Amino acid sequence: MTLAVLLSGQGGQHPGMFDLTADWPAAAPVFAAAERVLGRDPRDFVRAPGADLHGNRTGQILCCAAALAGWTLVEAARPARAIVAGYSIGDLAAWGCAGRFDAEAILRLAAIRAEAMDAASGEGFALAGIRGLRLAEIEIMAGRHGCHLAIRNGADSAVVGGARADLEELCSAARAAGAQRAVLLSVRTPSHTPLLREASRRFAEALAAESPRRPSAGAPRLISGLDGAVVFDVRSGLSKLAGQISQTIDWAACLVACREYGCDTVLELGPGHALATMARDAIPASRVHALEEFRSAAGAVDWIRGR
Repeated sequence: MTLAVLLSGQGGQHPGMFDLTADWPAAAPVFAAAERVLGRDPRDFVRAPGADLHGNRTGQILCCAAALAGWTLVEAARPARAIVAGYSIGDLAAWGCAGRFDAEAILRLAAIRAEAMDAASGEGFALAGIRGLRLAEIEIMAGRHGCHLAIRNGADSAVVGGARADLEELCSAARAAGAQRAVLLSVRTPSHTPLLREASRRFAEALAAESPRRPSAGAPRLISGLDGAVVFDVRSGLSKLAGQISQTIDWAACLVACREYGCDTVLELGPGHALATMARDAIPASRVHALEEFRSAAGAVDWIRGR
């Protein structure tokens, strides 16, 4: 069995996002580290009345905590071969799953990343998801409305970033042109667009001050969330990790990399199931689930093991 682990981006945070891992003993250190960065236990925070789950800093910390907590289930299952790829903030979490940074470092870097992005973008920006038009057409329409292509999800699916008012006009135009879906996402930052070049520079400085660990024997293969290339050289990989904040992500290439690695099982870790849905189309012969689709942690471990 060869397992692909896909790590969610922002947008799907919800009060029950830690239900499966909340009481899983191996995930306790992740939640303790997240509490030190967030200022409150994330398991309590997501259920607090009025909690802002979609603020950029909060969202990035929560998504990384969910991914790293979920990874402890994968470790319990001990797959023979594994590959990890992360979508947007999930790209940072992937470095934790691959053993390059511990949970404390990943969550601290998530906060730094979000703060750099907020400082670079300001208010009034967002992302929009568009599906059902050719990728080239989406990119041309985005440019006409002063927006930027942020993520290539597939041949007819993309995420676009820019000012909220411009995105609303773009979504209306896309629907009029026949798009199946064109909506603003629950993200308040124009991630993966040139608007955040300064955030890339600041995050690169933060990463340069870190000392990545050598992965242990049997660690999963790490894929760059920017372009789907295998990370062999750490410094080059960290440069891409910083650069993807302000560059278009090719998620479709990441799914191709997982397919070419021979993955027959795919598991999405983090809030939501958007990556699992895309994986079902991109790797149709594989078994695919999002962690949130299971009823228990033990059931997820058994499924990973092929039981």
